[in-house]
Amino acid sequence: MKILVTGAAGFIGFHVSQVLCGRGDEVVGIDNLNDYYAVSLKEARLAQLEPLENFRFIKLDLADRSGMEQLFAVEKFDRVVHLGAQAGVRYSIENPHAYADSNLIGFLNILEGCRHHNVEHLVYASSSSVYGANETIPFSEEDNVDHPVSLYAATKKANEAMAHSYSQLYSLPTTGLRFFTVYGPWGRPDMSPILFADAINQGKPLKVFNYGKHRRDFTYIDDIVEGVVRTLDRIAQPDPDWSGLKPNPSSSKAPWRVYNIGNSQPVELLYYIECLEQAFGKTTEKTLLPLQPGDVEHTYADVTALMRDTGYEPNTPIEEGVAKFAEWYRGYYKA
Repeated sequence: MKILVTGAAGFIGFHVSQVLCGRGDEVVGIDNLNDYYAVSLKEARLAQLEPLENFRFIKLDLADRSGMEQLFAVEKFDRVVHLGAQAGVRYSIENPHAYADSNLIGFLNILEGCRHHNVEHLVYASSSSVYGANETIPFSEEDNVDHPVSLYAATKKANEAMAHSYSQLYSLPTTGLRFFTVYGPWGRPDMSPILFADAINQGKPLKVFNYGKHRRDFTYIDDIVEGVVRTLDRIAQPDPDWSGLKPNPSSSKAPWRVYNIGNSQPVELLYYIECLEQAFGKTTEKTLLPLQPGDVEHTYADVTALMRDTGYEPNTPIEEGVAKFAEWYRGYYKA
């Protein structure tokens, strides 16, 4: 298959591109290589991909309407994996307009490209952040997601709604994946694993929000990628049991689905930090701070639907995943 992967220089997009190329798909990766975090890390990921015969990279911004139209018209993709977005809950509070450009305008350009060029299936990244103020755990796709607590989460909920309208109007099969806290080699330096690893290795005080009482469903990158690939291969179908009299938020009479992808084993932040300290053989001082605006206290994925429809359940133990992450970190950052 010929597959477009957006955000190909990003954390998840890089790993997905590797796996798709490894199984023989033709992958065209796009990314705008913005400076939200170190461009050198994005370039280092691309340097791993570019020697692959069935990978091509095009530098392109999702919000570039004419550029995106030309991309779809020329390349004629079979399927699309849309992982490019402006990420970060806290950053969305400081720089809201960046999220409108990438996550709303950019996503609309993806939907239009898929609609006009007969793409068989669009798989796109949503987020566990859509659960917002919901306190019912584990989080289920059948839960209400009408109360986001950050603009980032609101844009991801908007993506799910926009995708549904295109599935309904144009019979475009779309699948949204609500990723829970992703970690592993080649991760984003603005996310907690690398921030924690930096503090541990540099002997600096470690900022721990919500006094370390956060419980996070940390999910290893290989598990996320496996979920992406399995859902990509399973084109979304209408739910024959869906009823407008009792609407199920996780499916539709249109070819539209959403799935959680998480480890289903939430751990306290302080335990995750302990695992990192063990992996690096160092400890550091912790500064316990209150809950940050836009953060949710706990995340916990119910992956029953993912298991039912794909036969897959993420299962990497936190200790194993952290050890692999630490090994990569030491090599890349020469720690």
